[in-house]
Amino acid sequence: MRDFNEFNITDAVIERFGATPNPRLKQLVSRLTAYLHDYVREVEPSFEEWLLAVQFLTRTGQLCDEARQEFILLSDVLGISMLVDAVNHRLPDGATETTVLGPFHVDNAPLLENGADMSPGMSGEPLYIEGQVIAADGTPLEGAMVDLWHSDQDGFYDVQRTDLVGPIGRARVRTEAGGKFRIRTITPSPYPIPYDGPVGDLLTATKRHPWRPAHVHFMIAHPGYETLVTHVFDADSDYLDSDAVFGVKNSLIREYVRHEQGPMPDGTPVAGTWRHLQFQFGLKSRE
Repeated sequence: MRDFNEFNITDAVIERFGATPNPRLKQLVSRLTAYLHDYVREVEPSFEEWLLAVQFLTRTGQLCDEARQEFILLSDVLGISMLVDAVNHRLPDGATETTVLGPFHVDNAPLLENGADMSPGMSGEPLYIEGQVIAADGTPLEGAMVDLWHSDQDGFYDVQRTDLVGPIGRARVRTEAGGKFRIRTITPSPYPIPYDGPVGDLLTATKRHPWRPAHVHFMIAHPGYETLVTHVFDADSDYLDSDAVFGVKNSLIREYVRHEQGPMPDGTPVAGTWRHLQFQFGLKSRE
């Protein structure tokens, strides 16, 4: 076929992919082609605008390395990460809602005993976390691995701070009898996603802020169940209604209850105020 124009080129491109042996790949590429062509026909970008878009994507790729993934950040601020999460997690009653993993997870965080301090020496208002892991049908899950991490009082994760040695503000614990676990730490703060690159330029140009509300990340695994990736947000935090990555869900908001004096539930003495977070996590069966 020759003489391509705005009306026939889409079918021609899709036809060129017709011999793709993997049917799923064929579907993905063909539908992407169709949607992109429709977009071009609708908005009619100028050559200057299209070049700007190509340069934006080029700069996005150039910023990606082992420590930073600007394309994931772009996916996040466009709401695509949460949309992909949503279509992959249609959950039964009793299962905790999911949200994005985020860029600051680290594999093999320190495995601590229940009740240990996962933020030793860090400044901030003490936080006592108590949780329970159950199946969606209510069965307690003993031995589940609970991986949790969060920002410090200034909104930074340990991997963003060059003054820290080793992981801190993150840990793994296993649930005990009744599916229960507990850990001591500090209260996280809201923080901005990285905005010194092309994604930040996009936010600035569209009058959007880069902030996320305060939260603790959880990733919970148990044999026979789908791994849960979620946050628990501080009900008193700013930005709950304007999270830069669209990750907030009402079911994941809890009060981090403030107490004016100690001790904590396990008897740990506290000088000054401290917070108490309680949450029950439900896992979806793989069957």
